Amino acid sequence: MKNEKLYVRPEFCLYNSDDDTQLVMEIHLPGVKKKDIDLHMNDDSFTLKAPRGDIEYRISDVLCCAVNSKESKAEYNDGLLIIKTPYKDRYENAVKIKVA
Repeated sequence: MKNEKLYVRPEFCLYNSDDDTQLVMEIHLPGVKKKDIDLHMNDDSFTLKAPRGDIEYRISDVLCCAVNSKESKAEYNDGLLIIKTPYKDRYENAVKIKVA
């Protein structure tokens, strides 16, 4: 079983920002180099791959609320990836329904 990679789901948590305007995600990636982090955000989900030697951190998950993924910002320091993304206006694509 030499040269086999071990895939590991990293520890992470999601919470509201103090002003309730954005979703904050903290993902623990000890020993990973910033340049090796592969993060993709959608308005309702995210996917992350981050290799570290024989281990590769991987996670794909659905978010609790719709977010504006194009405005997401991520910072990585000392093994902790912090992603902040604003919530979408829940009425942005609302359709007015005529009541008969």
